[in-house]
Formats: sequence, structure tokens, C-alpha cells
Amino acid sequence: MLVENIVTYPDGIHTLDSGYVRSGLAAIHVLIRAGRVAIVDTGTFHSVPGVLAFLEERGLTAEVVDLVLVTHVHLDHAGGAGRLMQCCPNARLVVHPRGARHMIDPSRLVAGTTVVYGEAAFHALYGEIVPVAAERVIEAGEGFSLDWAGTTLTFLDTPGHARHHYCVHERHANVFFTGDCFGISYREFDTDGRAFIFPTTTPVQFDPSAAHATLDRLLASSPSALFLTHWGRVTELPRLTADLHELLDRFVDLTRSAPDDGEIAQAWLKTALGDLLWARLQAHGWLGTQSQALSLLDNDLELNAQGLLYWREYG
Repeated sequence: MLVENIVTYPDGIHTLDSGYVRSGLAAIHVLIRAGRVAIVDTGTFHSVPGVLAFLEERGLTAEVVDLVLVTHVHLDHAGGAGRLMQCCPNARLVVHPRGARHMIDPSRLVAGTTVVYGEAAFHALYGEIVPVAAERVIEAGEGFSLDWAGTTLTFLDTPGHARHHYCVHERHANVFFTGDCFGISYREFDTDGRAFIFPTTTPVQFDPSAAHATLDRLLASSPSALFLTHWGRVTELPRLTADLHELLDRFVDLTRSAPDDGEIAQAWLKTALGDLLWARLQAHGWLGTQSQALSLLDNDLELNAQGLLYWREYG
């Protein structure tokens, strides 16, 4: 299996398409330094052959993979971790302390996700979820750091999207790998070299106050760029941070205005979020149509509405 969508950046950072749902939706970041490899987020079980093929094309074997870093344990980010660890015998899996048990015994994670998607869709999307041996797992809490291949990786506890979420700072390039806590920025929406961004508020641990605090913390570190799982590198960080703050507040206001009835509320809020993001895309100068935009955003609108209503009910 070959990866068709690969972007290579300076400092040995490569962004691979995970092949999840569609091209350009979810990324895997591969760091190559001094002949050693670290991988940030893994995609799904189906993504692993593409990662190995990418390494092979560069004359690298799975034996030189030292670290597999999962920013959090949602399955579009970590579903392939167990399978990748099987293929990379010298690697250690680095995961947030709240997520480690789900990588060692993924049964609850699988059961919960299957309830949402159904068994057939679950297997089509994620394949097999392979457990990781406990002795190969490193728990990365707040401030944990690793010296690796001439640089330092430092882990920050970054809730808001999920309580089992960290961001990892790579010292040499001065960048963060942010998983989902710096939102979603699809390259299809880039206009005149400017990225478009919006928050991800998927169930069940969305916390707007924590999300705001995480954004401020990342910006205060003055990184040169951020690498998002959805999708790739973004710069112009003050502008994008301000956009995320504003949209988080708008999302919350819309949620508070949504009807009380669950099914009606879900449909109402999904439409309202779509209208808001379409208006923002027009202001951004994007030249696509509304139907094109809503097609690209459909799954995110559905999940964001679910997460926001869950927060309203239980948060």
C-alpha cells in the first residue's frame, strides 16, 4: 500500500495521509532524525501498511522506529497503534496517563465506539484494535520529556477536546504536534495561502473553558508552527488562535440556544453550525460552493453537534 498524499517539511518532518474516510482528512506525522524514526498519531489498522511502505521507500526499516506517540486515544488517532507496535519491535508507545489503559486493553474503547457506529461500520473504518503490551507503554504526564535523536520532546497536558490529550513539543524545530486540541484545518479550504480553522467538539469530554486555556498555552510558547492531525502544518498562529477562541464561544452560544428535544436539537445545531462555518468561509474568501463546503464538513458538523449537546447535558 502506497500513501498518495505526503508532504515533506524542513527538519525531517513528514505528513502522511492516513487514508481515514477520505484523502486530506487525517494525518500521520513521521519524524526522521539521524536515521531514527518517531511517529505521531497512527491512523487506523488500515493505515499501518502505508506507514511501513513510506519508511521502506526511504531505506528505513521498522526496527529504527523508536517512538509511537498518540496525542489521545480516539481511534482516528490511535486505532492503528497496536498493529504498528507489532511491526516495530523496538518502539515504545507514549500515551497520556488517562489513555494508557485503553491502549493496553482496548475492549472498552472498542465497545463504546461500536455502539456509536455499529459493528460493520466500525470494522470498515478502524479494522482490528490490537492491544499493546504494558511493558512497552510510557505514560507521558504534564511536563514529561524524552531526549530523542538529538532533540527533546516535551509533553503538555492539554484538555478541552479530551481529558486524555497531550500535545508534544519538538525542541529542534520548535513545533507542537497538537492532535485535535488546535482544531481542524482542511487544506481544501486554504485561500491565498491562508488557512481556515474551526474547533472540534466531539463527544464526550468537550470542555470549553479548558479548550480556551489550551489554546492560550500553546500560543504563549511561541512555536514556529503547529502540526494538526486534521490536517498538516499551520502557521499564522495568532490569527488562527483568535479564530478558534471566537468560534468556541459562538459554538457554545448556539448550543445554549438549541431546542430541548434531543433529535430536534441535534438537527438544529448541525444546521446552525454549518451556516456559521459557511458564512466564515465566505468571509475567508473561499470560492467553493455551499454544497461543496457542507459535504466536506458533514461528519465534523454531526460530531461537533453531538459533543456540544453532550456538554450541555452533562458538562
